Amino acid sequence: MKNKAVLGQSEVARILATARAEAQSNQWPVSIVVVDDGGHPLALERLDGASPISAYIATEKARTAALGRRESKGYEEMVNGGRTAFLSAPLLTSLEGGVPIIHDGQVIGAVGVSGVKAEQDAQVAKAGAQCLR
Repeated sequence: MKNKAVLGQSEVARILATARAEAQSNQWPVSIVVVDDGGHPLALERLDGASPISAYIATEKARTAALGRRESKGYEEMVNGGRTAFLSAPLLTSLEGGVPIIHDGQVIGAVGVSGVKAEQDAQVAKAGAQCLR
C-alpha cells in the first residue's frame, strides 16, 4: 500500500490566494481553478472582469494537467509541432495555463488559469502550484 498527500481545504485556499495575488498584482482578470489528482474541481474563482468562458477553459486546463501529469503547455507544443493527432486525445485541452501540483514527487492536483495571454495564464498557475513547496 502506498501513501500519498491529498489537498485539503487549507492548501486549496493558499493556492487560490497565491494565484489571485499574482493575477491582481498584474491586473489580469482571470479564472483560477484547483483540481485534485483525478481532475475533479476543488475550487474555482473568477476574478472581476474575467469572461464567463474563462471559468470553463481554466477547469479544462487544470484537468488536463492533473490527468496528464504535466503542464498543459506540453500538449500545445506537441500539436503546434505537427502532432495534430493529439487533438483527438482524451485530454480536454492542449492550451497553456494548466500546471500540476507536485508534492514528494507525486502529482496531487493541478491549477488551471484562463483569461489573459497563455504565458500570463501559466505564470499565475505556476505561482499557485508552487506555493506549497
